[in-house]
Amino acid sequence: MKKLLCLITITVVLFSACKSKTEKETTEKEVYEKAKESLEEREKKNPVDFIKATGHDKHNLIGRTVVRGTIMNSAKICAYKDFELEFSFFSKTGVLLQKELATVYDIIPAGKSVDFKEKMWVNKDADSMAIKVLKAKVN
Repeated sequence: MKKLLCLITITVVLFSACKSKTEKETTEKEVYEKAKESLEEREKKNPVDFIKATGHDKHNLIGRTVVRGTIMNSAKICAYKDFELEFSFFSKTGVLLQKELATVYDIIPAGKSVDFKEKMWVNKDADSMAIKVLKAKVN
């Protein structure tokens, strides 16, 4: 009799544990989906927070400045396109000499990067450069 009672108790405990595990997995999936949706909303709302542009400049034979760089998308879900970049050129003493705007028409999926090349006329006294992403569109 004790063995039968013990067997019934173990069976009930095992079945109830299996049910709880399934329910727990379902709620974990729901929480994950909600977090994913909120992350996607944030990435769509503020694309500039997830995009970084780096690069370097050099002068070609006719005196134009050639900027080669990379645009990186650190978003986990959203892809972006049509990046508006601001190039700031500084003198040796750190004085801002000139700003130029350029748009890179490309699509960058989440977690990827794209190389770009821009040519522009820049003040000959420019010694250093900074690149800032002004805006981008959600693809």
